Amino acid sequence: MRKVKPLDFEMIRARLDKLVSEGRKGELRGALSMLNEVDIAEYMEGLDNEKVLMVFRLLPKDIAADVFSYMDADQRQRVIEAMDDNEAVRLVDDMFIDDAVDFLEELPAGVVKRVLKGCDAQKRALINQFLRYPENSAGSIMTIEYMELHVGTTVGEAMTEIRRTGLDKETIYTLYVLDAQRKLLGTVALRKLLLASDDTRVETLMNQQFVCVHTTDDQELVADAVRKYDLISIPVVDHEERMIGIITIDDIVDVIEEENTEDFEKMAALLPSEDEYLKTGVLTLAKNRMPWLLFLMLSAIFTGMIITHYEDALKTSAFGVVLTACIPMLMGAGGNCGAQASTLTIRGLALGEVEFKDILKLLWKEIRVGLLVGAVLSVVTFLLYTFVLGDMDATITQRMPVAFTIAVAVYLTVVLAMAIGCTLPLLAKAIHLDPALMASPLITTIVDICSLLVLFTVASRILGA
Repeated sequence: MRKVKPLDFEMIRARLDKLVSEGRKGELRGALSMLNEVDIAEYMEGLDNEKVLMVFRLLPKDIAADVFSYMDADQRQRVIEAMDDNEAVRLVDDMFIDDAVDFLEELPAGVVKRVLKGCDAQKRALINQFLRYPENSAGSIMTIEYMELHVGTTVGEAMTEIRRTGLDKETIYTLYVLDAQRKLLGTVALRKLLLASDDTRVETLMNQQFVCVHTTDDQELVADAVRKYDLISIPVVDHEERMIGIITIDDIVDVIEEENTEDFEKMAALLPSEDEYLKTGVLTLAKNRMPWLLFLMLSAIFTGMIITHYEDALKTSAFGVVLTACIPMLMGAGGNCGAQASTLTIRGLALGEVEFKDILKLLWKEIRVGLLVGAVLSVVTFLLYTFVLGDMDATITQRMPVAFTIAVAVYLTVVLAMAIGCTLPLLAKAIHLDPALMASPLITTIVDICSLLVLFTVASRILGA
């Protein structure tokens, strides 16, 4: 299929719009057949219900199901609701089982019931089986359309089977060798079959050091395994180690995108949502934001309580105004340092580079980084509060003690913030919480409290405030 350059797409869209509006179905069918399935789905997003269905019905049968799988949930629902039962059933029958399951999971229960009612008993049983797997598990995203071979099969027989059924499989690049009890014995790459003689038995070519996952494994663990071992597909087995299906790289990419989006939302103190932003209602957005905002607001009250506790000392101290003025700078520096450390730690956890057992190594590393960064920031702070930001009515000699106090507070805050930033995500992981929860702004709130305690403690020791 011809690849469409991004710069050409607007011209193609205008051409398609003209054909649709004039009802030139023959030319429209030919123009659509020249496009990639993804581009067709993107084009159909801007059409109304009547035109969407008309365009979809013009698509060749061999690509209609693929186009449908690339549509968003709202668009799919529009199409399926406009179809009659026979059309809907034929569409589901033409889809790979994993795409069909993903599609049905997004539809209202009434529509699902209507579609399943028209499917044959075997197809319906398979779909219901997939729907029973836990959400976000390996079983819920796998497909059963894979190439299986059995012990004793020759390369010639295997190639014949690939030619006969390969078009109906999700992928043929990796083949799976099973025994009589359907237990997975090994995997064979297609290139090995192509280079071997026809009378060679497949078990002599298979890789027995394969990686597999179980149906109940979390999809994030599956994605980690695929990334770690550079796989394009991974087999899925049941609790008896029998081969059930495979998960292909296209589904893994979707999982990675979903998990990354979820982590980003958690790091921004949002409740995760699977809906697109522009298609999410205002009330839903508010509901997703409110719990964490309330929690963080209540947490921030502690900073006010600390300031109130030292209010008298700030009022009576000759340096009270300067100390008060430096609080935003101190809290900002600490929060930023904590956020940096937590971000790197969370990334390390996500990539499998660090584990909880590495907490002391990580803590020692971040403390050393904090000592270096803190030294630079504290020197700059000392110079600024001595010559620029201090009480200009006082002499340099009088300014130096308060400048030194603030510099020491900055130094200690930076070191403490980095220590907190790297340890909290690891502790969250240890108690089976998402480390992303320990990112900014939660880290920032915790560090703010600590930075104030550090400032007033140092001030009381040096200045007697």
